[in-house]
This record gives sequence, structure tokens and C-alpha cells, in this order.
Amino acid sequence: MPKIEVNEEVFYTLADPAGKGRRWENREAFEEALTCAKAELDEDSDKSLPASERILKIELNDTNRPDLWATAGCARQLRVYSGDKQPEYPFFSRPGSAQKTAWKVKVEKSVKQVRPYLAGFVATGKAITDPSLRDMIQTQEKLAWNFGRKRRTISMGLYRIAIIKWPIIYRGADPDAVSFVPLQWDTPLTLREILKQHPKGKEYGFIQEHEPIHPLLLDSNGAILSYPPIINSADLGAVQVGDTDLFVELTGTDQPSVTLAASIMACDLADQGYTIEPVEVEYEYDTPFGKNVVTPYYFQEPVFCSLDRIERFLGEKLSAGECVQALERMGVQADAVKDREKGTLAETDGVKAWPPEYRNDFLHAADVAEDVMIGRSLGSFKPERPSDFTVGRLMPITLFSRQVKEILAGMGYQEMIYNYLGSRKDLVENMRGDGGKIIRISNPMTENYEYVRDSVLASLMASESVSGHSVYPHQIFEIGKVAYRNDAENYGASTRQYAGFLHADKDANFNTATGQLQTLFYYLSREYDVEESDDPRFIPGRAAAVLYKGKKIGVFGEVHPEVLENWGITVPCTAGEIDLDSLIEA
Repeated sequence: MPKIEVNEEVFYTLADPAGKGRRWENREAFEEALTCAKAELDEDSDKSLPASERILKIELNDTNRPDLWATAGCARQLRVYSGDKQPEYPFFSRPGSAQKTAWKVKVEKSVKQVRPYLAGFVATGKAITDPSLRDMIQTQEKLAWNFGRKRRTISMGLYRIAIIKWPIIYRGADPDAVSFVPLQWDTPLTLREILKQHPKGKEYGFIQEHEPIHPLLLDSNGAILSYPPIINSADLGAVQVGDTDLFVELTGTDQPSVTLAASIMACDLADQGYTIEPVEVEYEYDTPFGKNVVTPYYFQEPVFCSLDRIERFLGEKLSAGECVQALERMGVQADAVKDREKGTLAETDGVKAWPPEYRNDFLHAADVAEDVMIGRSLGSFKPERPSDFTVGRLMPITLFSRQVKEILAGMGYQEMIYNYLGSRKDLVENMRGDGGKIIRISNPMTENYEYVRDSVLASLMASESVSGHSVYPHQIFEIGKVAYRNDAENYGASTRQYAGFLHADKDANFNTATGQLQTLFYYLSREYDVEESDDPRFIPGRAAAVLYKGKKIGVFGEVHPEVLENWGITVPCTAGEIDLDSLIEA
């Protein structure tokens, strides 16, 4: 979960409705107050330091609220919850509005296929202090790293307006033909050289290195502001303590996420006393928000939740007024309304909630009910003793899996435990698969955990690939979940319990695998049949499918040499896997 470090003096000042630096009575009271932001005090400040230098470390327990990952955002939630009015942000444009601005960024079509979206604003009227600069950098990194998937979908840059010639141009560039001096560097580097030589280029180069065109941000004089999402320039992109007028920009691959991140940053700076001026982003191509977007931009949709559903979610009957009051304590604008639920003719009492400008986590009525619960406070709900008495017990598949583990361990195999997620390279390419049934995570944090495994064999091969120094033979197994696409299931996927085993030795062959399988089924008191298999993971003619009561439930054989080469394994291997769910279902 995200953790933030906040300046104690700044945080307490922003969290106080009166702006006088409110202090809570003790640590317990402060931790209780943090619950409205789903946060915990991870580490208290060092009281021996001056008040202006004390740091609080706060852990956030909700990844759906990136607005809380900064001093101003977390303090705002505590301030509004304690009774202060929800702040107003008049600088936001909305769909259909014609807000005017003196600042413009032109986005050329050359970036459409690389990093197509941009949002930004101008912050003026206040000199940057050391604590505020540190907080800006922290917010920038938290949003880009967590919410922006290591800058892949969101990155942010800060620039000094005084030396920028407007309008700003966002365009694609040849990575070998453009050079500039990046931050923390003394000499010009081409974009390609930055990826290979600069520390930030080495860290984030994976995002751009395979693209023929790379994004670039320039002013009207051709001076380079930054090379998104890698690094700013050493002159226009070097913000320092004492600067007063800033241009804040965000680029990325998902327009709602980029726009929301810009909104969060703008609201945080507005709460700290900066004047926010919108920026017009003019695209040469269509976007989900149109060709001309003035940012910060409010694009969120209201969500309705009936009182009946709130009662079902929370277990207590609440009036519409109570729900509205609770939502307002969470900074959410809400009205008591009547709506028509699908499939009925009767009007239903409920509340309609409009997320604040810095939030976009209202996806379902349950999200409204959750904010009602937190806004009303968890302590306000009466505890209720469960009326049903139940006794827990292990599921049949768990008991059966334990039996299989004991047998394999008795046969000399060592149990392994693996992550269920992996990369396409490991799960598909290294295993000579086609990936037709593999499930991809839509929003992975990293490509190493982008797919759900559909077999345990890739995990076993990964272990064997780093075990060449150990004395042979190697015998390892795992019993765990796999998942794959299945249109016959309601959710389009099946999750099964598999047992996989691998034997590595210079004499490993098909007869070895056959003997191991016979031993396993003997001690399971199960009969099985085999038929020839064309599974590409195994050598043709040296692999067989396992049939149980006429149904194919597994495969075993000699691992294909190409698979061994892909993993860097230098000894013959036999392997197999069995669907344990099928053995007990039948």
C-alpha cells in the first residue's frame, strides 16, 4: 500500500478548518481521525526536531484514492470530515463549457500512437518552499509510480514559466536526431543515449526503447522542456525553491487517468494557496474528451444508490438526509432523489452522488454506500452478534490435495510454491504455447505479473533453470491453482487445482515419467488410461495425455529441447500435470 511522508507543521495546518495548525490530543486520537482517509500512522515524528522539520509517515490502505497520496489531499479529507466546507475549485472546465485561457499546448498527431494524451495547468502567486517542493516531488512520484504504473500510463513534469515561450508543442521525434542536456547531466545526449546512459533512462527506458518515434515537449522557440516520461531538461525543467510561477503537465496513454492526476495536483496546490490557471490542450486528432480540452477538466459521472441498497450494504436503515450528510463529510456533493430501478415501475428513494474533482472511484452503488458508512463513522453502527452458528471444515479438494502432496513427497519430490501471475514470455513463449486461452490482467503493475498462469509447468521450469549447480537428479512438484479462458463458464474462465511434477537428470526419459505417474495413481487408488499427445511442450512421440473415466485430465512426457533451451536448462527433463478437480468430481 502507498506510504507518504508529510511535514508535520504543514499537514496540521492544512488539516485544521481554522488554518491554525490543529493538534490532536494524542496518537490514538490522531489515528482515529485518519480512519476517514483509510489511513494509519506508520511512524510518528521525532519530537526532538524543530516543529518545521518533523516528518509523519502515513500508510494509505486504499489504492483507489490517489488523491490521498499527498499532504494536501490527506489533510483535506480530515479537514472536511471534521466539519469544514468542501473547497471550491472554480478553475475546472466541464463538458460543454467554453472557458478561456491564455495558456495553450498543441498536440501533434505524431504522438498519437506513442503517448497520445496530455493535461496541464499553471500555478502562480506563491513562492515554492522546501517542504512544498518535497511534497510536489513525492506526489509526482506516487502518482506516476503507483497510479501511473511506473510512468507507463502517467508521468508528470514541473517547469518554470518565466523562461518558456508559449504555446508549447507536444510532438514525436526521431530518438537519434534530437539531443538536449537532461537534469543531473552536464552534456547533451540524444534521446537514445539518454535511455542507455542516464540513470532515469535506464530505469524507465523500457517504456520507449522499442518505439520508432519518441514524445518530446518543446516551447515555441524550440527549447526542450522534457522527454516524457523519462526526464526533464536541465534548464526549463529544473524547478527550485523560490520559484513562483509553474507549469505542471502530465502525459500518458489513458486520458481519464492523466486528466484525474492533473486534477489531483491542481486541487492540492490550490489548497496550499496557489492560484490555478487552466491550460487549453489542442489535439490534431480526436480523443474521448474532444479535440480541444481545457484542463483541469471535470469528466466524472454521478452515481445513484437507492436507500434499499444502502440498507442491504450496511445493515441499517438510513434516511436520505442522513446519507447526504454522511457523503458531505467525505467531500462528496449529494442530493436526495427519486429514481427508477431497472426492471421496475416503482420510483425508489435514494441519493445521487457527484464525485469531487479529485476523485474518480465511484464506479458502482456500493462505492456510494461505502462513503456513507465512513462518513457516518464506523462507531455509529450498533454491533450485532451473528445469529447463525457454523463450523468450518476443509473443502474436499483441499483434503485431496494434501493426500497428493504426501504421496509425491514420499516419492522423493520436493514441494515448491509459486506466484499465480507471470509474464507472457515465461508462460507462453518459453513454453512454445499459442496463448489462446491465457488470461491477461487489464491493468498490471508490471509485465512480469501480467498474465494468470494456465499451467504449473512454466513455474517448475523456472525453478529448474536456476538449479544447475545442485546435485542431480532434481525432483520437484507443486499443487496450486491455474486459470484459463472457458466460454462455457459464466465468467468466461475456469479455475482449477493442478498438480505438476518435474524430474531432471541425464537419464530422464519417457519411461521415467510413466513410472512416476503409475506410482502416483496407485497410491491414489485410481485407474487411468493414456493416449498419444501432440502437446508442443513435449517431444513428439514421447508424450501422452492422461485420461480418467474417458476425460482428458492431464499430460506427461519428455520436455521438448526448445523449451529446455528457452529456459537455459542443460539436462533432459520429464514433466507432467494433472487436473485434481477432475479426479474428485468424477
